[in-house]
Amino acid sequence: MLDPKSPIAWRFAQMNERFASAKAQGLYLYQQEAEKIDGMHVTINGREMLQFASYSYLDLLGHPKIDAAAIEAVERYSSGTHGVRILAGTIPLHTELERTISEFKHTEATMVYSSGFVTNYSTIAALVGRNDVVISDKLNHASIVDGCLMSRAKFVRVAHNDMAALEKALASVPPGKGKLVVADAVFSMDGDILNLPEVVGLCNKYEALLMVDEAHSVGVIGETGRGIEEYFDLYGGIDIKMGTLSKTIPSVGGYVSGSEELITYLKHASRAFIFSAALPPAQTAAAKAAFEVILEEPERVKRLQRNVEHFLTGLKARGFDTLNSVTPIVPIIAGDDERAWLMAKLSQERDIFVLPVVSPAVPSNLARLRANVTAGHTIEEIDRAMDVFAEVAKEVGVL
Repeated sequence: MLDPKSPIAWRFAQMNERFASAKAQGLYLYQQEAEKIDGMHVTINGREMLQFASYSYLDLLGHPKIDAAAIEAVERYSSGTHGVRILAGTIPLHTELERTISEFKHTEATMVYSSGFVTNYSTIAALVGRNDVVISDKLNHASIVDGCLMSRAKFVRVAHNDMAALEKALASVPPGKGKLVVADAVFSMDGDILNLPEVVGLCNKYEALLMVDEAHSVGVIGETGRGIEEYFDLYGGIDIKMGTLSKTIPSVGGYVSGSEELITYLKHASRAFIFSAALPPAQTAAAKAAFEVILEEPERVKRLQRNVEHFLTGLKARGFDTLNSVTPIVPIIAGDDERAWLMAKLSQERDIFVLPVVSPAVPSNLARLRANVTAGHTIEEIDRAMDVFAEVAKEVGVL
């Protein structure tokens, strides 16, 4: 039984008190059930709203080819594999998906995990250990942070996209220590892009491995949506390419791509791969089909990039601070937590589904709406959403 005076009980009480207070004010907007999803429209509590909180960057959810692939996989292999990949869980679809991703990412080999979060967590923990140093951008995703901590390597966090800070950290690593640099390609709260050319240059100079998380860059940046290497026209500089199968790709899971040597090692050293159940057949087939659709329908990437430019230009013209975003992840800065909560609530009341991000996820003075624009939005829908954001921002004193 939990001691009511223990630190654990105190943490429970603090979180539950914050939750109850937000709920009592009608400001708890998370975990609302989506009763229906239809492109960029979502029905919640019986009310249809325009969706601005989705990761469906290329609007692939419901694509007929992807859905058909998932249905065919269930008909052929049923709903699961009842096994881990290294024992009895591997089916041909897993190998086909890994080959498809390798071709898409221009690598020798790929491995897929059943969770995007544990892809980072387990891969980092398998790559470095007690006698190594892992260097992470301060705005990296929580899964990267947890993987660094789990690895037991010396964990160094450097200022966001600060190349001088990165070089200082690399230069300070003692001789004989293994070095791993990890960073997001597109940062999930601010929407800006990693300075890949300089990071690659520094990793080469100091002989460090480079791992880049492409969760929010695949399908989003680059001429054909292949990600950050295509965006900078800089292939070959990333040693470990990580990505998810649950954002642009309408499935679930994660992957790591790289050299044959790297993937062979990880398939026999990464605990989440060895001890987790295999990715289910339907999700595997859907992911494979989605990568194919990205290349078959390049107009989706073009439409997304057009919409991003229109959205960012329009928000700035209305007076909003969107930080340094140049991607579909657009922070609309509200300032303090209360204003962010209120802006989200008032936006939803006007049928625009958007959610707040508040402290401690972001600094207390940079609470925001995190609005995600997609290829599925029309220009008229984007304009309508921007008008609503401007209206509610004026009501709560942001503009």
